[in-house]
Amino acid sequence: MKIGFAGLGRMGSAMALRLLEKGHSVTVWNRSPDKLGPLQQAGAAVAASPAELARDAEVILTSLLDGAALKDVYTGPQGLISAPLPHAPLFIEMSTVLPDEAIALAQQVRAAGGAFIECPVGGTTGPARTGNLLGLAGGEEADFERARPVLADLCRRVEHVGPVGAGASIKLAINLPLLVYYQTLGEAYALCRHLGLDPAWTVDFFAETSGGMNVLKVRRDVIAKALAGEDPGPAGFSVDGIRKDLRTMIAAAEAIGTELPVATRTLAIYDEASRNGLGDSDGATLTTAWAFRPRT
Repeated sequence: MKIGFAGLGRMGSAMALRLLEKGHSVTVWNRSPDKLGPLQQAGAAVAASPAELARDAEVILTSLLDGAALKDVYTGPQGLISAPLPHAPLFIEMSTVLPDEAIALAQQVRAAGGAFIECPVGGTTGPARTGNLLGLAGGEEADFERARPVLADLCRRVEHVGPVGAGASIKLAINLPLLVYYQTLGEAYALCRHLGLDPAWTVDFFAETSGGMNVLKVRRDVIAKALAGEDPGPAGFSVDGIRKDLRTMIAAAEAIGTELPVATRTLAIYDEASRNGLGDSDGATLTTAWAFRPRT
């Protein structure tokens, strides 16, 4: 299949490489050209602009930072839908954004002649490279069925959860417990750090308790390294990325007349961690931000 991919951050690059490995013809575009090299080496073609990317592709996937980036890449000069789309490509938008932003974008894409579904995903770069993401699709049934073969190459499970906007709502909901759990785990470790127990043993044992989340099993080594004060390696999901998602969750809650007090307080603590130099680090380092926080 002829696929266009816009947005080559950590997740976008991992997904684009996966699609190349699955035999698709992939053309890529990114605002920062320095991200293009590994994709070109793997066989991807490069478009000069989003408009060029959309011109010939059957399916266009986007994985972008936020709503502002979506607006720029889709509707800006030389954007994906800056010109009519007579060949009716399918757009699969995979960013974590507000439901209202996804709904507005779907209307604009359809007005330009394209089809649209949203499919934000659960998982980090590891699952993205191996096709083990969780997909949360929102859109028309016919468009979802059209997207299913591509999504099947990226996801171990894809659910059609409703119209456009529903995928964004569920994605924010499933991410929230994980993101605040990093703070919870840091507070828990602060209670027992003075015992001098092996961090790897501690993470392993916590994973067996009723309060242990799945992340303790799938990211055991990364979290243990962070608790030991070691470098956990390249970020799969950075602290600043987590902060962006928490801000989006809080805004989404306000839009439907509710509030998220735990998420709001957690964001303030993570903002402090970012100011202290952890912004580009893997989210697992947040377990240390509180447990190792200097006492006043």
